[in-house]
Amino acid sequence: MTLEWLEADGRGGFASGTADLVRTRRYHALLLSAAKPPVERFVLVNGIEAWVVTPQGRFAISSQQYVGGVLFPDGQSRVEEFRDDPWPRWVFRLEDGTRIEQEILVSRRVGATRIGFSAPGFGEPGRIVLEVRLLMSGRDYHSLHRENGAFRFEPEERDGARIWRPYSGVPSVAVRSNGEYRHDPLWYRDFFYPEESARGLDAIEDLASPGHFEFDLSAGDAFLALEAVPEEPGPRRDGVGVHEHEHAGIRAAETFRRAAFPSRLERAADEYVVARGAGKTVVAGYPWFTDWGRDTFISLRGLCLATGRLSDAGQILGAWARCVSEGMLPNRFPDRGEEPEYNSVDASLWFVVAVHDYLEACRLREHRLVDADADRTRLIGAIEQILEGYSEGTRYGIRADSDGLLAAGTEGVALTWMDARTGGRAITPRIGKPVEVQALWINALTIGSIYSDRWVAAARLACETFPIRFWNPETGTLHDVVDPIDTSLRPNQILAIGGLPYPLLGVEQARSVVDAVQRSLWTPKGLRTLSPEDSRYRGRYQGGVEERDEAYHQGTVWPWLAGPFIEAWVRVRGATPETRREARARFLEPLLAAAGEAGLGHLPEIADGDAPHAPRGCPFQAWSVGEALRLELDVLAR
Repeated sequence: MTLEWLEADGRGGFASGTADLVRTRRYHALLLSAAKPPVERFVLVNGIEAWVVTPQGRFAISSQQYVGGVLFPDGQSRVEEFRDDPWPRWVFRLEDGTRIEQEILVSRRVGATRIGFSAPGFGEPGRIVLEVRLLMSGRDYHSLHRENGAFRFEPEERDGARIWRPYSGVPSVAVRSNGEYRHDPLWYRDFFYPEESARGLDAIEDLASPGHFEFDLSAGDAFLALEAVPEEPGPRRDGVGVHEHEHAGIRAAETFRRAAFPSRLERAADEYVVARGAGKTVVAGYPWFTDWGRDTFISLRGLCLATGRLSDAGQILGAWARCVSEGMLPNRFPDRGEEPEYNSVDASLWFVVAVHDYLEACRLREHRLVDADADRTRLIGAIEQILEGYSEGTRYGIRADSDGLLAAGTEGVALTWMDARTGGRAITPRIGKPVEVQALWINALTIGSIYSDRWVAAARLACETFPIRFWNPETGTLHDVVDPIDTSLRPNQILAIGGLPYPLLGVEQARSVVDAVQRSLWTPKGLRTLSPEDSRYRGRYQGGVEERDEAYHQGTVWPWLAGPFIEAWVRVRGATPETRREARARFLEPLLAAAGEAGLGHLPEIADGDAPHAPRGCPFQAWSVGEALRLELDVLAR
């Protein structure tokens, strides 16, 4: 697995790539920008070709992979050192002994990608020349680009920047540098992205290169600043693009900003909190997710509450509170203009839990809301709307049943977090009464009863019914679903004990569940989604789209589930300081040690169920990072 780095711009855009220089995904780019933050993302500058000319020859410091396994040029062979902290930085050693340093950082202040080069120790002008070509597309970030006659190679010069407008309807690219530009249009053909090929997707791309920038590295450091500009830019204080004098402060400002985070994981958390309109939201994962409801509310408790970012949490929850429809919150805002998708039974319930934890954190930390009465009223009002909608019945058969529990589901639709679908069918439909949905429903009713007596009786009935309906005395575990009964040993039952404010089982039953989950589902990367003893178990998340969807919740490990499991493990052992220390050493530290195995400084979306539990899926995942932080700063810190 190639190590990947990420530099997010705080608007939904980002730069990303690999430690060994080669772009392996369609999403690897130096300038990937959200035209309507955090969505409508475009890849504008995919990469660079870079060469250094000395009296001894011309040496590449870049590498690309092409169709047929061709790796060219050979810059990868000259990497002497790579560091990703505080941002990606490479040291190249040329055959004549010359050392070249390259760094890539994204400025949150101006939203620009800055690529810097230096040749420390040299001072003879003209002795070291750097040539850099930009490789450009101007495409939707999920798509691929092929050679065509419509690409506009000619730049416009304005306000000291060169501006490329590759296609109509696509943001322009403003480039500033302290080098000389030489126009020389070329097409580079047949780049190959092995990670896309491994996922069973198209993996070949052509890129346009308008010309190259030339720098005298002997005379001083070189830089290129890449910035996306709206197709019809409005007035700016400083014109188009970032001025050269601003770049003198970008490195210093970014150094100061990143050093302010108490830990590397807390700095990673900051990458997911981004702008949406005038407010903020949470990107579920990089490189291909946007802001998803369920992911936002689960991850927010670690990303924002555990780290003390209560104002951010309030903005996020306040914005989502305005989106309640028939008691439901959307699970996803699509990339391009469609209506929000209201297709999740649990996203709304996770919102109620997140609001509860937010208001409690505000109380404990004596955090004053900007408009305390209005904000509190809005959030509690959203809780009331959700409970009303679910009680009376809403989309997809979601309704409170006569036993007090929550029923949900229609054929062909996956409403829970186990939402994989293939060929028009849900892999794990779980129609009926899923166990984690009941845990969330009862917690939501209990939270609602804090603010209104209306929900007291409903919470009491559901609490009494839950263990009667779900306890399986033959296995000492909980059913995964009832009505109809599904006895699959899955991790969902752990939410009846940990991960939510109010556990639902007595001590003996809770201990039995935790022990069974630990025996069959725990791995150093999180919990498996199905017992290896089940005939449906898939130990490897590999293959094409259909094969991967089949395995997504049939044994694949999810790091975010470490949060509920470890909290449950601590609770059933009395939640003593000694128990917390043991849980930290036994479970959390191995999980944190895996940070950076795929996405540097982060935790991935998933991992294989079988050892060695290789990281898979999205290399940078919000709820994986969020739950690790919630454990580290809250659950195990008391």
